[in-house]
Amino acid sequence: MNKRNLKDSLKHSEKALSADDLAELATFERDGRSMTVFITKSFCKRCRKEGAWLHPELLTTLQNAAYGFNPVDARSPGGRDGIFLLTREHRPPNSMMTRIFDQFLDKPGSEAETLAERFGKAVTDLIPVRLVSHHMRLLGVIVRYGDSDRLLLVDLDRS
Repeated sequence: MNKRNLKDSLKHSEKALSADDLAELATFERDGRSMTVFITKSFCKRCRKEGAWLHPELLTTLQNAAYGFNPVDARSPGGRDGIFLLTREHRPPNSMMTRIFDQFLDKPGSEAETLAERFGKAVTDLIPVRLVSHHMRLLGVIVRYGDSDRLLLVDLDRS
C-alpha cells in the first residue's frame, strides 16, 4: 500500500472513530498470513498531540506493517524496520515499556481490557509490540488467530 492510500485510509478511519473506539486501517498479506491494522482513539489523539497525524513519517512507519510479525524472529537486532516484540527484560525500562506495560497492559480498567474482550481474548493473550521505522515507533498489541493477526495501535514513541 502506498503512502497516498494509507493517508486516505487514515482519514477514513478517523471518521469511523467518531462512532467507535477502534477503526480498521488496512490489511497486508505476507507469507500466507494476513495482518489487519487497527487504530484506536487514543492512538489518533496521541498522534495529533505529537504533530504526527498524516505526517509522511507516520505513513512510512505504517507501511512497515506489511513486513508482518514473525514470532520466531520477534526481537529487533537494531537498525531494522518491521514489527518487533516488546518485553519487560530491558533495564532500565524505557519510555516504550512504560507506555505499553505500566500505562496500558498492567493498568486496571485500561483500554487493554476492552480491546482484549472485543477480540475474544484475555489481556495476557495480547502480544506487546512496536512497529518500527527509522523515523518513529508505533506501540500496540497483536492478537493472533490461525492464519491472521490483528495489530491494534495504541500509542507512539518518537524518542
